[in-house]
Amino acid sequence: MNQTKNQNKNQNENSGKKVLVHCCCGICAGYPLDMLKSEELEPVAYFYNPNIYPDIEYKNRLGAMQALCLDNGVKLIEAEYNNEFYEEEMSEFRDFEEGSERCLKCFEIRLRQTCDYAKKNGFLIFTTTLSVSPHKNFENIKAIAEKLANEYNLKFLDYNFKKKDGFLKTIQKSKALNLYRQNYCGCKNSMHE
Repeated sequence: MNQTKNQNKNQNENSGKKVLVHCCCGICAGYPLDMLKSEELEPVAYFYNPNIYPDIEYKNRLGAMQALCLDNGVKLIEAEYNNEFYEEEMSEFRDFEEGSERCLKCFEIRLRQTCDYAKKNGFLIFTTTLSVSPHKNFENIKAIAEKLANEYNLKFLDYNFKKKDGFLKTIQKSKALNLYRQNYCGCKNSMHE
């Protein structure tokens, strides 16, 4: 009974304005977090990226995310980092190229965890910064996110953050904050592509 009351309380507190934002990195999150705040929403950054390899790269990207959130006054939630789990889940896609089913599976793993966290913690709305990258197909991301939104009974904000010079704006913000900038997507395969 208490659990139901707490769940209802969380949903009432989070309904309407709070948005759980899956953030792939500090570089990509700058403009999306600013844009959501400009629309009078309350973004909460969710850093779940078990794809990032190696550990030091994960720590560098997490540090950039922490600096960005501190500068933006946005709460940051760091999910568990488990690259071994990710590698097991991705085992059948090891030989696939970037932009293929491998990336779609990666998006699904990360967005599923985002939806799971959202549902368990009273968030009704989620989105992702993945769409800011010119290397990521928005329609693919949207299809995965909407499927998961239906499964978890959540709302997906289908913002294509690369529009209106979103990628340029997020790069400018990361440079202004002197954030760590990676030179590959994140997974072991992408290091050599």
